[in-house]
Amino acid sequence: MAELTDLTAEEAIAAIGAGEVSSVELTEAHLARAESDTWHSFLEVDRERALAAARRIDAAPERPPLAGVPVGIKDALSTKDLTTTSGSKILEGFRPVYTATCVARLEAAGAVVLGKTNMDEFAMGSSCENSAYGPTRNPWDLDRVPGGSSGGSASSVSARQVPWSLGSDTGGSIRQPAALCGIVGMKPTYGAVSRYGLIAFASSLDQVGPFARTVRDSALLLQHMVGHDPMDSTSIDLPEPIALPSRERLDGLRVGVIEELMGEGVDAGVRATVETALAAMESLGATLHPVHIPHAKYALATYYLIAPAECSANLARFDGIRYGHRTADAHDLLETYERTRSEGFGPEVKRRIMLGTFALASGYYDAYYGQAQRVRTLMVRDFDDIFSEVDVVASPTSPSVAFPLGERTADPYTMYLSDICTIPMSLAGLPAMSIPCGLSDGLPVGLQLAGPALSENRLFEAAHATELALGFDTRPGGTA
Repeated sequence: MAELTDLTAEEAIAAIGAGEVSSVELTEAHLARAESDTWHSFLEVDRERALAAARRIDAAPERPPLAGVPVGIKDALSTKDLTTTSGSKILEGFRPVYTATCVARLEAAGAVVLGKTNMDEFAMGSSCENSAYGPTRNPWDLDRVPGGSSGGSASSVSARQVPWSLGSDTGGSIRQPAALCGIVGMKPTYGAVSRYGLIAFASSLDQVGPFARTVRDSALLLQHMVGHDPMDSTSIDLPEPIALPSRERLDGLRVGVIEELMGEGVDAGVRATVETALAAMESLGATLHPVHIPHAKYALATYYLIAPAECSANLARFDGIRYGHRTADAHDLLETYERTRSEGFGPEVKRRIMLGTFALASGYYDAYYGQAQRVRTLMVRDFDDIFSEVDVVASPTSPSVAFPLGERTADPYTMYLSDICTIPMSLAGLPAMSIPCGLSDGLPVGLQLAGPALSENRLFEAAHATELALGFDTRPGGTA
Protein backbone atom coordinates (compact mmCIF):
# COMPACT_ATOMS: atom_id res chain seq x y z
CA MET A 1 0.00 0.00 0.00
CA ALA A 2 1.13 3.57 -0.68
CA GLU A 3 2.34 5.87 2.08
CA LEU A 4 -0.67 6.69 4.24
CA THR A 5 -0.39 10.42 3.56
CA ASP A 6 -0.44 9.76 -0.19
CA LEU A 7 -3.85 8.11 -0.04
CA THR A 8 -6.80 10.11 -1.30
CA ALA A 9 -9.70 10.29 1.14
CA GLU A 10 -11.67 7.77 -0.92
CA GLU A 11 -8.70 5.37 -0.92
CA ALA A 12 -8.25 5.83 2.83
CA ILE A 13 -11.92 5.02 3.51
CA ALA A 14 -11.58 1.87 1.42
CA ALA A 15 -8.38 0.86 3.22
CA ILE A 16 -10.01 1.32 6.63
CA GLY A 17 -13.05 -0.65 5.47
CA ALA A 18 -10.82 -3.49 4.29
CA GLY A 19 -8.98 -3.59 7.61
CA GLU A 20 -5.67 -2.59 6.01
CA VAL A 21 -5.27 0.44 8.27
CA SER A 22 -7.04 1.94 11.28
CA SER A 23 -8.24 5.49 11.74
CA VAL A 24 -5.67 5.90 14.52
CA GLU A 25 -2.83 4.85 12.19
CA LEU A 26 -4.07 7.17 9.46
CA THR A 27 -4.48 10.04 11.91
CA GLU A 28 -1.01 9.46 13.40
CA ALA A 29 0.57 9.61 9.94
CA HIS A 30 -1.11 12.91 9.11
CA LEU A 31 -0.42 14.36 12.57
CA ALA A 32 3.29 13.72 12.09
CA ARG A 33 3.22 15.68 8.84
CA ALA A 34 1.02 18.47 10.22
CA GLU A 35 3.15 18.94 13.33
CA SER A 36 6.35 19.39 11.28
CA ASP A 37 4.67 22.28 9.50
CA THR A 38 7.20 23.51 6.94
CA TRP A 39 4.44 25.44 5.19
CA HIS A 40 2.75 27.06 8.25
CA SER A 41 -0.55 25.63 7.05
CA PHE A 42 -1.87 25.10 10.57
CA LEU A 43 -2.37 27.55 13.41
CA GLU A 44 -3.21 24.79 15.87
CA VAL A 45 -2.98 21.00 15.72
CA ASP A 46 -4.77 19.15 18.54
CA ARG A 47 -3.15 15.72 18.70
CA GLU A 48 -5.03 14.54 21.78
CA ARG A 49 -8.45 15.52 20.45
CA ALA A 50 -7.80 14.01 17.02
CA LEU A 51 -6.54 10.68 18.35
CA ALA A 52 -9.43 10.44 20.82
CA ALA A 53 -11.87 10.85 17.92
CA ALA A 54 -9.98 8.27 15.84
CA ARG A 55 -10.07 5.75 18.71
CA ARG A 56 -13.83 6.21 19.12
CA ILE A 57 -14.35 5.55 15.42
CA ASP A 58 -12.10 2.45 15.45
CA ALA A 59 -14.04 1.10 18.45
CA ALA A 60 -17.50 1.80 17.00
CA PRO A 61 -19.57 -1.27 16.04
CA GLU A 62 -20.27 0.29 12.63
CA ARG A 63 -17.95 2.43 10.54
CA PRO A 64 -19.33 5.93 9.87
CA PRO A 65 -19.27 6.95 6.18
CA LEU A 66 -16.09 9.06 6.47
CA ALA A 67 -14.42 6.28 8.49
CA GLY A 68 -12.11 8.45 10.59
CA VAL A 69 -10.30 10.25 7.78
CA PRO A 70 -8.56 13.45 9.03
CA VAL A 71 -9.72 16.89 7.89
CA GLY A 72 -8.30 20.41 8.32
CA ILE A 73 -10.67 23.24 9.26
CA LYS A 74 -10.21 26.88 8.25
CA ASP A 75 -9.80 29.02 11.34
CA ALA A 76 -12.88 31.05 10.43
CA LEU A 77 -15.12 28.11 11.42
CA SER A 78 -16.01 27.82 15.09
CA THR A 79 -14.91 24.65 16.84
CA LYS A 80 -15.96 24.01 20.43
CA ASP A 81 -13.02 24.11 22.85
CA LEU A 82 -10.55 24.44 19.95
CA THR A 83 -8.96 27.85 19.41
CA THR A 84 -10.67 29.87 16.67
CA THR A 85 -9.06 33.20 15.76
CA SER A 86 -10.06 33.91 12.13
CA GLY A 87 -6.38 34.74 11.66
CA SER A 88 -6.67 37.85 13.87
CA LYS A 89 -5.03 39.08 17.05
CA ILE A 90 -8.39 40.41 18.19
CA LEU A 91 -9.54 36.79 18.73
CA GLU A 92 -6.22 35.42 19.98
CA GLY A 93 -6.88 32.50 22.33
CA PHE A 94 -10.66 32.50 21.75
CA ARG A 95 -12.32 29.11 22.26
CA PRO A 96 -15.95 28.96 21.09
CA VAL A 97 -18.67 27.23 23.09
CA TYR A 98 -20.19 25.61 19.99
CA THR A 99 -19.12 24.06 16.67
CA ALA A 100 -20.11 25.29 13.22
CA THR A 101 -22.89 23.22 11.67
CA CYS A 102 -20.84 22.05 8.68
CA VAL A 103 -17.98 20.89 10.94
CA ALA A 104 -20.40 19.16 13.33
CA ARG A 105 -21.96 17.34 10.37
CA LEU A 106 -18.55 16.11 9.21
CA GLU A 107 -17.65 14.92 12.69
CA ALA A 108 -20.99 13.10 12.92
CA ALA A 109 -20.13 11.41 9.60
CA GLY A 110 -16.80 10.23 10.99
CA ALA A 111 -14.28 12.88 9.97
CA VAL A 112 -11.44 13.51 12.43
CA VAL A 113 -10.63 17.20 12.93
CA LEU A 114 -6.84 17.49 12.93
CA GLY A 115 -6.66 21.23 13.65
CA LYS A 116 -7.25 24.77 12.43
CA THR A 117 -5.63 26.13 9.29
CA ASN A 118 -4.06 29.51 8.69
CA MET A 119 -5.91 32.21 6.73
CA ASP A 120 -5.94 35.87 5.81
CA GLU A 121 -7.34 37.82 8.75
CA PHE A 122 -11.15 37.60 8.72
CA ALA A 123 -10.83 36.06 5.23
CA MET A 124 -9.67 39.36 3.73
CA GLY A 125 -6.91 38.67 1.24
CA SER A 126 -5.75 36.79 -1.83
CA SER A 127 -2.39 35.44 -0.67
CA CYS A 128 -2.59 34.25 2.97
CA GLU A 129 -0.07 36.95 3.90
CA ASN A 130 -2.56 38.96 5.98
CA SER A 131 -2.71 36.47 8.85
CA ALA A 132 -1.74 37.98 12.19
CA TYR A 133 0.27 34.81 12.80
CA GLY A 134 2.47 34.93 9.71
CA PRO A 135 2.08 33.83 6.09
CA THR A 136 1.54 30.33 4.74
CA ARG A 137 3.91 29.05 2.05
CA ASN A 138 3.05 27.26 -1.18
CA PRO A 139 4.16 23.59 -1.21
CA TRP A 140 5.14 23.95 -4.88
CA ASP A 141 7.60 26.75 -4.05
CA LEU A 142 8.22 27.85 -0.46
CA ASP A 143 9.01 31.38 -1.59
CA ARG A 144 5.55 31.83 -3.14
CA VAL A 145 2.08 32.40 -1.76
CA PRO A 146 -0.52 29.62 -1.58
CA GLY A 147 -3.34 32.03 -2.42
CA GLY A 148 -5.99 33.29 -0.06
CA SER A 149 -7.84 33.70 2.06
CA SER A 150 -8.05 29.92 2.63
CA GLY A 151 -4.35 29.46 1.91
CA GLY A 152 -3.69 27.29 4.96
CA SER A 153 -6.44 24.84 4.01
CA ALA A 154 -5.21 24.63 0.41
CA SER A 155 -1.57 24.25 1.44
CA SER A 156 -2.42 21.53 3.98
CA VAL A 157 -4.03 19.37 1.29
CA SER A 158 -1.32 20.02 -1.30
CA ALA A 159 1.39 19.17 1.26
CA ARG A 160 -0.32 15.88 2.25
CA GLN A 161 -0.93 17.03 5.82
CA VAL A 162 -4.61 16.09 5.39
CA PRO A 163 -6.47 14.39 2.53
CA TRP A 164 -9.08 17.17 2.49
CA SER A 165 -9.99 20.39 4.28
CA LEU A 166 -12.61 23.10 4.58
CA GLY A 167 -12.30 26.68 3.37
CA SER A 168 -14.64 29.60 2.88
CA ASP A 169 -15.14 31.49 -0.36
CA THR A 170 -16.34 35.10 -0.46
CA GLY A 171 -14.87 36.31 -3.74
CA GLY A 172 -12.74 33.32 -4.71
CA SER A 173 -11.03 32.23 -1.50
CA ILE A 174 -11.48 28.50 -2.14
CA ARG A 175 -11.00 28.43 -5.89
CA GLN A 176 -8.00 30.78 -6.17
CA PRO A 177 -5.78 29.02 -3.56
CA ALA A 178 -6.83 25.65 -5.00
CA ALA A 179 -5.53 26.82 -8.38
CA LEU A 180 -2.25 28.13 -6.96
CA CYS A 181 -1.64 24.95 -4.93
CA GLY A 182 -2.61 22.50 -7.69
CA ILE A 183 -5.63 20.88 -6.01
CA VAL A 184 -9.44 20.83 -6.34
CA GLY A 185 -11.52 23.56 -4.68
CA MET A 186 -15.32 23.79 -4.72
CA LYS A 187 -17.57 26.75 -3.88
CA PRO A 188 -21.15 25.47 -3.62
CA THR A 189 -24.30 27.41 -4.49
CA TYR A 190 -24.87 30.19 -1.96
CA GLY A 191 -26.91 28.68 0.88
CA ALA A 192 -26.15 25.03 0.08
CA VAL A 193 -23.89 24.81 3.15
CA SER A 194 -24.92 26.37 6.45
CA ARG A 195 -22.98 29.44 7.54
CA TYR A 196 -23.85 28.93 11.20
CA GLY A 197 -20.54 29.07 13.04
CA LEU A 198 -18.65 30.73 10.19
CA ILE A 199 -17.16 34.01 11.38
CA ALA A 200 -18.73 36.37 8.89
CA PHE A 201 -16.85 38.53 6.39
CA ALA A 202 -19.60 39.43 3.88
CA SER A 203 -22.82 37.62 4.72
CA SER A 204 -24.40 37.72 1.25
CA LEU A 205 -21.27 36.20 -0.33
CA ASP A 206 -19.63 33.85 2.20
CA GLN A 207 -19.91 30.12 1.49
CA VAL A 208 -18.08 27.12 2.97
CA GLY A 209 -16.71 24.43 0.67
CA PRO A 210 -14.17 21.60 0.37
CA PHE A 211 -10.56 21.30 -0.77
CA ALA A 212 -9.36 17.88 -1.96
CA ARG A 213 -6.86 16.25 -4.30
CA THR A 214 -9.54 14.70 -6.49
CA VAL A 215 -12.98 15.73 -7.72
CA ARG A 216 -14.55 12.60 -6.20
CA ASP A 217 -13.06 13.40 -2.77
CA SER A 218 -14.49 16.91 -3.06
CA ALA A 219 -17.96 15.52 -3.82
CA LEU A 220 -17.66 12.97 -1.02
CA LEU A 221 -16.92 15.63 1.59
CA LEU A 222 -19.61 17.97 0.31
CA GLN A 223 -22.19 15.15 0.57
CA HIS A 224 -22.01 15.38 4.34
CA MET A 225 -22.07 19.19 4.61
CA VAL A 226 -25.03 20.36 2.53
CA GLY A 227 -28.65 20.91 3.48
CA HIS A 228 -30.93 23.27 5.33
CA ASP A 229 -29.97 24.26 8.87
CA PRO A 230 -32.59 25.87 11.17
CA MET A 231 -29.73 27.95 12.63
CA ASP A 232 -29.12 29.63 9.25
CA SER A 233 -32.13 31.20 7.55
CA THR A 234 -30.24 31.53 4.26
CA SER A 235 -29.48 27.79 4.04
CA ILE A 236 -31.35 25.58 1.59
CA ASP A 237 -31.87 21.94 0.70
CA LEU A 238 -30.49 20.79 -2.64
CA PRO A 239 -33.00 19.32 -5.12
CA GLU A 240 -30.97 16.09 -5.27
CA PRO A 241 -28.25 14.51 -3.13
CA ILE A 242 -24.61 15.11 -4.03
CA ALA A 243 -23.50 12.05 -6.02
CA LEU A 244 -19.98 10.75 -6.58
CA PRO A 245 -19.12 11.51 -10.21
CA SER A 246 -18.27 8.67 -12.56
CA ARG A 247 -18.61 10.15 -16.04
CA GLU A 248 -15.64 9.67 -18.37
CA ARG A 249 -17.07 11.38 -21.46
CA LEU A 250 -18.62 14.82 -21.98
CA ASP A 251 -20.80 14.06 -25.01
CA GLY A 252 -23.48 16.70 -25.41
CA LEU A 253 -22.07 19.06 -22.78
CA ARG A 254 -22.13 22.67 -23.92
CA VAL A 255 -19.22 24.61 -22.41
CA GLY A 256 -19.29 28.40 -22.54
CA VAL A 257 -15.82 29.96 -22.63
CA ILE A 258 -16.01 33.37 -20.98
CA GLU A 259 -14.25 35.72 -23.39
CA GLU A 260 -13.80 38.54 -20.84
CA LEU A 261 -11.77 36.20 -18.60
CA MET A 262 -9.51 34.80 -21.32
CA GLY A 263 -7.91 38.00 -22.59
CA GLU A 264 -6.22 41.07 -21.14
CA GLY A 265 -4.85 40.60 -17.63
CA VAL A 266 -4.42 36.82 -17.89
CA ASP A 267 -0.82 35.62 -18.15
CA ALA A 268 0.01 34.06 -21.52
CA GLY A 269 1.16 30.80 -19.92
CA VAL A 270 -2.04 30.50 -17.89
CA ARG A 271 -4.18 31.16 -20.96
CA ALA A 272 -2.31 28.57 -23.03
CA THR A 273 -2.64 25.92 -20.31
CA VAL A 274 -6.38 26.56 -19.92
CA GLU A 275 -6.85 26.42 -23.71
CA THR A 276 -5.17 23.01 -23.72
CA ALA A 277 -7.58 21.85 -21.00
CA LEU A 278 -10.54 23.16 -23.00
CA ALA A 279 -9.30 21.23 -26.01
CA ALA A 280 -9.23 18.11 -23.83
CA MET A 281 -12.86 18.71 -22.88
CA GLU A 282 -13.68 19.04 -26.57
CA SER A 283 -11.94 15.75 -27.30
CA LEU A 284 -14.24 14.12 -24.72
CA GLY A 285 -17.30 15.22 -26.68
CA ALA A 286 -18.03 18.65 -25.24
CA THR A 287 -18.73 21.59 -27.54
CA LEU A 288 -17.11 24.95 -26.86
CA HIS A 289 -19.03 28.21 -27.27
CA PRO A 290 -17.71 31.76 -26.72
CA VAL A 291 -19.92 33.59 -24.19
CA HIS A 292 -19.87 37.09 -22.74
CA ILE A 293 -20.63 38.63 -19.35
CA PRO A 294 -21.44 42.21 -20.38
CA HIS A 295 -21.10 43.55 -16.83
CA ALA A 296 -17.92 41.63 -15.97
CA LYS A 297 -15.87 44.83 -16.26
CA TYR A 298 -17.71 46.14 -13.20
CA ALA A 299 -17.29 42.98 -11.11
CA LEU A 300 -14.20 44.02 -9.16
CA ALA A 301 -15.59 47.46 -8.26
CA THR A 302 -18.96 45.94 -7.35
CA TYR A 303 -17.37 43.35 -5.09
CA TYR A 304 -15.13 45.88 -3.35
CA LEU A 305 -18.14 47.98 -2.43
CA ILE A 306 -20.46 45.18 -1.30
CA ALA A 307 -17.94 43.05 0.62
CA PRO A 308 -16.33 45.89 2.64
CA ALA A 309 -19.77 47.36 3.41
CA GLU A 310 -20.93 44.06 4.85
CA CYS A 311 -17.66 43.47 6.69
CA SER A 312 -17.86 46.90 8.36
CA ALA A 313 -21.19 45.85 9.87
CA ASN A 314 -20.16 42.27 10.72
CA LEU A 315 -16.91 43.26 12.42
CA ALA A 316 -18.56 45.87 14.65
CA ARG A 317 -19.09 43.08 17.22
CA PHE A 318 -15.34 42.79 17.86
CA ASP A 319 -15.04 45.55 20.42
CA GLY A 320 -13.19 44.07 23.39
CA ILE A 321 -16.28 43.85 25.56
CA ARG A 322 -17.66 40.33 25.17
CA TYR A 323 -14.75 38.18 23.96
CA GLY A 324 -11.31 38.35 22.43
CA HIS A 325 -8.61 40.94 22.93
CA ARG A 326 -9.26 43.96 25.19
CA THR A 327 -6.82 46.84 25.48
CA ALA A 328 -5.25 47.53 28.85
CA ASP A 329 -5.66 50.69 30.95
CA ALA A 330 -8.31 52.44 28.85
CA HIS A 331 -10.01 55.33 30.66
CA ASP A 332 -13.53 55.03 29.22
CA LEU A 333 -15.72 52.98 26.90
CA LEU A 334 -14.87 54.93 23.75
CA GLU A 335 -11.14 54.59 24.37
CA THR A 336 -11.62 50.85 24.99
CA TYR A 337 -13.31 50.47 21.62
CA GLU A 338 -10.78 52.57 19.72
CA ARG A 339 -7.64 51.07 21.21
CA THR A 340 -8.91 47.48 21.18
CA ARG A 341 -9.82 47.62 17.51
CA SER A 342 -6.66 49.51 16.58
CA GLU A 343 -4.47 46.93 18.33
CA GLY A 344 -6.48 43.87 17.30
CA PHE A 345 -7.14 44.46 13.59
CA GLY A 346 -4.46 44.32 10.90
CA PRO A 347 -4.00 46.87 8.09
CA GLU A 348 -6.11 45.08 5.44
CA VAL A 349 -9.05 44.65 7.81
CA LYS A 350 -8.86 48.31 8.81
CA ARG A 351 -8.73 49.33 5.15
CA ARG A 352 -11.87 47.38 4.29
CA ILE A 353 -13.78 48.51 7.37
CA MET A 354 -13.09 52.13 6.42
CA LEU A 355 -14.07 51.54 2.79
CA GLY A 356 -17.28 49.84 3.86
CA THR A 357 -18.20 52.43 6.44
CA PHE A 358 -17.79 55.15 3.84
CA ALA A 359 -19.93 53.25 1.30
CA LEU A 360 -22.73 52.91 3.86
CA ALA A 361 -22.54 56.47 5.17
CA SER A 362 -25.51 58.78 4.89
CA GLY A 363 -25.39 60.55 1.55
CA TYR A 364 -23.22 57.87 -0.06
CA TYR A 365 -25.27 54.68 0.44
CA ASP A 366 -27.31 54.91 -2.75
CA ALA A 367 -24.44 56.19 -4.89
CA TYR A 368 -22.10 53.38 -3.86
CA TYR A 369 -23.56 50.37 -2.02
CA GLY A 370 -27.01 50.67 -3.59
CA GLN A 371 -25.56 51.08 -7.08
CA ALA A 372 -23.27 48.08 -6.55
CA GLN A 373 -26.26 45.93 -5.63
CA ARG A 374 -28.04 46.97 -8.81
CA VAL A 375 -25.00 46.01 -10.90
CA ARG A 376 -24.93 42.69 -9.05
CA THR A 377 -28.50 42.05 -10.20
CA LEU A 378 -27.48 42.78 -13.78
CA MET A 379 -24.66 40.27 -13.47
CA VAL A 380 -27.10 37.61 -12.25
CA ARG A 381 -29.17 38.30 -15.40
CA ASP A 382 -26.03 37.99 -17.54
CA PHE A 383 -25.51 34.48 -16.20
CA ASP A 384 -29.19 33.61 -16.65
CA ASP A 385 -28.84 34.51 -20.32
CA ILE A 386 -25.64 32.49 -20.66
CA PHE A 387 -27.10 29.37 -19.07
CA SER A 388 -30.04 29.43 -21.44
CA GLU A 389 -27.48 28.61 -24.14
CA VAL A 390 -24.81 26.48 -22.40
CA ASP A 391 -24.59 23.96 -19.54
CA VAL A 392 -21.42 25.17 -17.79
CA VAL A 393 -18.96 28.01 -18.25
CA ALA A 394 -15.18 27.83 -18.15
CA SER A 395 -12.30 30.23 -17.55
CA PRO A 396 -8.94 30.42 -15.81
CA THR A 397 -9.35 30.36 -12.02
CA SER A 398 -6.54 32.83 -11.41
CA PRO A 399 -5.00 35.23 -13.94
CA SER A 400 -1.52 34.19 -12.80
CA VAL A 401 0.31 31.34 -11.12
CA ALA A 402 1.45 31.67 -7.51
CA PHE A 403 3.41 34.89 -7.07
CA PRO A 404 6.37 35.51 -4.72
CA LEU A 405 5.75 36.29 -1.08
CA GLY A 406 5.72 40.05 -0.54
CA GLU A 407 5.41 40.92 -4.23
CA ARG A 408 1.93 42.47 -4.01
CA THR A 409 1.54 43.41 -0.35
CA ALA A 410 2.34 47.07 -0.99
CA ASP A 411 -0.12 47.33 -3.90
CA PRO A 412 -3.68 46.48 -2.78
CA TYR A 413 -5.20 46.98 -6.24
CA THR A 414 -2.83 44.48 -7.89
CA MET A 415 -3.58 42.05 -5.06
CA TYR A 416 -7.34 42.51 -5.55
CA LEU A 417 -6.97 41.67 -9.25
CA SER A 418 -5.96 38.14 -8.20
CA ASP A 419 -9.69 37.40 -7.79
CA ILE A 420 -10.87 38.93 -11.06
CA CYS A 421 -11.82 35.53 -12.55
CA THR A 422 -13.70 34.24 -9.50
CA ILE A 423 -15.67 37.28 -8.33
CA PRO A 424 -18.45 37.20 -10.99
CA MET A 425 -19.63 33.74 -9.84
CA SER A 426 -19.55 34.82 -6.20
CA LEU A 427 -21.67 37.90 -6.89
CA ALA A 428 -24.23 35.68 -8.65
CA GLY A 429 -24.21 33.02 -5.90
CA LEU A 430 -23.34 30.27 -8.38
CA PRO A 431 -21.53 26.97 -7.74
CA ALA A 432 -18.01 27.02 -9.15
CA MET A 433 -14.90 24.92 -8.80
CA SER A 434 -11.26 24.88 -9.74
CA ILE A 435 -9.38 21.82 -10.93
CA PRO A 436 -5.66 21.72 -11.72
CA CYS A 437 -5.15 21.59 -15.48
CA GLY A 438 -1.40 21.84 -16.02
CA LEU A 439 1.70 23.90 -15.29
CA SER A 440 3.00 27.27 -16.38
CA ASP A 441 6.61 28.05 -15.48
CA GLY A 442 6.57 24.90 -13.34
CA LEU A 443 3.63 26.07 -11.21
CA PRO A 444 0.00 24.88 -11.18
CA VAL A 445 -2.76 26.48 -13.25
CA GLY A 446 -6.44 26.13 -12.37
CA LEU A 447 -9.37 25.62 -14.74
CA GLN A 448 -12.56 27.14 -13.35
CA LEU A 449 -15.92 25.55 -14.14
CA ALA A 450 -19.21 27.11 -13.03
CA GLY A 451 -22.86 26.29 -13.53
CA PRO A 452 -26.32 27.59 -12.72
CA ALA A 453 -27.53 27.55 -9.12
CA LEU A 454 -27.90 24.05 -7.62
CA SER A 455 -25.99 22.36 -10.48
CA GLU A 456 -23.28 20.85 -8.24
CA ASN A 457 -23.69 17.34 -9.64
CA ARG A 458 -23.36 18.59 -13.21
CA LEU A 459 -20.15 20.40 -12.29
CA PHE A 460 -18.70 17.40 -10.50
CA GLU A 461 -19.34 15.15 -13.51
CA ALA A 462 -17.79 17.63 -15.96
CA ALA A 463 -14.80 18.20 -13.68
CA HIS A 464 -14.26 14.48 -13.02
CA ALA A 465 -14.18 13.55 -16.71
CA THR A 466 -11.82 16.45 -17.44
CA GLU A 467 -9.60 15.51 -14.49
CA LEU A 468 -9.25 11.96 -15.78
CA ALA A 469 -8.37 13.17 -19.26
CA LEU A 470 -5.76 15.64 -18.02
CA GLY A 471 -4.10 13.25 -15.55
CA PHE A 472 -2.54 16.07 -13.50
CA ASP A 473 -0.13 14.93 -10.76
CA THR A 474 -1.07 16.90 -7.63
CA ARG A 475 2.17 16.10 -5.80
CA PRO A 476 4.25 19.29 -5.48
CA GLY A 477 7.40 19.24 -7.54
CA GLY A 478 10.25 18.48 -5.21
CA THR A 479 9.72 20.95 -2.33
CA ALA A 480 7.37 19.00 -0.07
